[in-house]
Amino acid sequence: MQPRRDALVVIRTSSFCSDGSCVGVAINPGAEVRVVDTKAEGGPALRFTPAEWAAFVAGVKAGEFDLPDS
Repeated sequence: MQPRRDALVVIRTSSFCSDGSCVGVAINPGAEVRVVDTKAEGGPALRFTPAEWAAFVAGVKAGEFDLPDS
């Protein structure tokens, strides 16, 4: 059996995924990154290039999407 080219990594946390509404990230190295709703198997996906995904992850790590303190 050969390994799958796309590895689905499902991110689940109790604070964001308590009702099963989870986000999955499928990475196909060198091709694309897909973000999916794990409840909707075969449903639509947001598709990003590896460079777009890397820029998004860097922005998250840098706090670019943090909400202001209230």
